[in-house]
Amino acid sequence: MDKVAAANKINTFLQAVVTHGGLRLKYRIIVDPPLPENRDWEKPEILVDFSGPDSPLLLDRGGELLRALELLALEMLHLASGEHEKVCFDCQNRRSLRIQELRAAADVAAEKVRKTGTPYHFSPMSSRERRIVHLALRDEADLHTESEGEGSNRCLVVYPKDYKGAAGKPAPRTLP
Repeated sequence: MDKVAAANKINTFLQAVVTHGGLRLKYRIIVDPPLPENRDWEKPEILVDFSGPDSPLLLDRGGELLRALELLALEMLHLASGEHEKVCFDCQNRRSLRIQELRAAADVAAEKVRKTGTPYHFSPMSSRERRIVHLALRDEADLHTESEGEGSNRCLVVYPKDYKGAAGKPAPRTLP
């Protein structure tokens, strides 16, 4: 991916969205942004950081509009799914806060699995969020994680290391 060309395409796209959408937003596009130490769970090559009076619109409903804009940009750039982590949209440090939440949730899930000996099923989440939980628990020798399900129902499950379901396989996810 030519990062500068991709950043220019994102800029053209966002100028149109902000202008024609009447949004009171500013954004910075940073190629090869500096990242905090020990941040191996996310290393974007292009970071788009939003601010402005309409920031709450981007963050409403769990950041739905922010994620939608990011997805549209990824589609516009024709990036393969394995390259999606190269582009990251953020607003008011939401992404860092969400990563902290996911890492805390991973710790809670690990403790529950250790105490009960049964798998812990997270709610469906994006591939990026599942990856953060997988990485948060990768050094836990007594546990293992797997992604299960399809499409928007794909979730992460934390298992005790040697867990076997009734038929010798991990227990299936049960939906309410």
